Amino acid sequence: MVTDSRKIHIIEAVIDANDENLLAELEVVISHSRQGQKRPDALDFVGLISEEDAELMEKAIEEGCEQIHPDDWK
Repeated sequence: MVTDSRKIHIIEAVIDANDENLLAELEVVISHSRQGQKRPDALDFVGLISEEDAELMEKAIEEGCEQIHPDDWK
């Protein structure tokens, strides 16, 4: 009976959820539990990073990784 109560509680929480990132994460967890222990695929994480976070990551890469310093070639 405890298991059924937990399932109902989870279902109610999912119904009330308005966060797209949370729903995407739940979809990944559920799909993995149905498929067994499979290695995550990069596509499993699509939509988990907000657009704002993706822009911050891209900016950090551009500022920190795509710089050529002339003295580094000496």
